[in-house]
Amino acid sequence: MAQTQFEIIKHLHSFPVVEGMKYQKEINLVSWYGKEPKYDIRGWSEEQGCRKPGRGISLSEEEFRELISIGEDLLY
Repeated sequence: MAQTQFEIIKHLHSFPVVEGMKYQKEINLVSWYGKEPKYDIRGWSEEQGCRKPGRGISLSEEEFRELISIGEDLLY
């Protein structure tokens, strides 16, 4: 199986750890397979000293700004 290639360019936020969950949700700026970094929301686990990504979503800056705007509209 091919190894997932990623580089976390900047860690932005870690959500509180949920007891019993294997993955901790984070928001990071991530470059996947050497491409331009995107805002990334997903769970990450530590296995044998290696970071392993779970399922998540990657967004361009424009998409991330839209998500924030939608969230503000829904909450306020």
